[in-house]
Amino acid sequence: MGSGETSPTMVETHRSAIRPLGARPRAVLLDTPYAFQENAADISARARAYFARSVGLDVEVGGEVATADWVFSGPGSPTYALDRWLDSGTAAELRTRVRNRHGVTVLASAAACTAGVATVPVYEIYKVGAEPHWREGLDLLSPLGLQVVVIPHYDNAEGGTHDTRFCYLGERRLSRMEPELPDGTAVLGIDEHTAAVIDLTTDQVRVAGRGAVTIRRHGADLRLPAGLTLPLTELRHLTSGETTLPQAPPAPAEPPTPQTTLAELIQTHETRFTTALTANDPASACRAVLDLESDLVAWSADTEEDEGGVAQARQTLRHLITRLADHAQAARTLTTLTDALLHLRTDLRRSGDYPLADALRTALHTAGIHIDDTPTGPRWSIPRT
Repeated sequence: MGSGETSPTMVETHRSAIRPLGARPRAVLLDTPYAFQENAADISARARAYFARSVGLDVEVGGEVATADWVFSGPGSPTYALDRWLDSGTAAELRTRVRNRHGVTVLASAAACTAGVATVPVYEIYKVGAEPHWREGLDLLSPLGLQVVVIPHYDNAEGGTHDTRFCYLGERRLSRMEPELPDGTAVLGIDEHTAAVIDLTTDQVRVAGRGAVTIRRHGADLRLPAGLTLPLTELRHLTSGETTLPQAPPAPAEPPTPQTTLAELIQTHETRFTTALTANDPASACRAVLDLESDLVAWSADTEEDEGGVAQARQTLRHLITRLADHAQAARTLTTLTDALLHLRTDLRRSGDYPLADALRTALHTAGIHIDDTPTGPRWSIPRT
């Protein structure tokens, strides 16, 4: 998985993977990639809650993986995990699982970086400033005939003014690193909120989620869109380097179900909120805030810390509540002022000063306040636009 491994966008992908495992499969979460973080226990707790609530898996943290029915590992540092898996024997156990076609193995985000013949040391390059280089990989895919490096977050766009595609490497760094790969090695890029599902019972590969899987060799690439299923033999052929990549990707058998990320939901709710306040519709503004809070709860188990994540949603929620409070205060001030002006207009009319009373009514109308004179007295409103 390229990212989103504990988000609503990947729930159905997880569910479809565990269906063949039967009731109560033994499920193991490898926390190694983030074990060095101070909040490691919290990340594990959120992941366990996600898999229990959304996927129906009772997950244990750590433990022996060779015979587990389902093994998962996700965000953190690829090289931190790699060093410890190689030293502990976990690397050999993961290789054995794939070679023996046993159970389900899910590597996502940082953990996905380790799956190929080489690993992107993203922390060292992007965050520390090390020279672009590769580290050895677990090489889990060679037994399947795939000599590749796996790059998650392939379509990342967090950089804004600078290139953060290809797991934060960008084109300049990746182009520099590609010639250092062993001959015949291709890049297998997996977009965010996307999965490359290799089914070893049918020898088929399926692209699931909202993005694409990209095969890249010598700067040329072929995007395999979500919804596409192809034989594993064809993926071997496309990654082998023996032929030129075709210009057009194969067409999916059916269009994928649209997926929405939390970042997109945040933007949608914030736009709804602003539109409602502009139209002086506080009820709709409140609904936008409540819908954002509902989505925040649904995404609360997401362990990713990328742009548009749960932390940003909380910040946006607080900001919208503050704006709503400011709007309410402004509405109270407007009510006090308008009521006082209507009392003044009533007094002017009682004293026979109709021209000044009419001028006051016109001024209020110009300010967007509509006056209705009723048998029980004047009433004011602000028409919605």
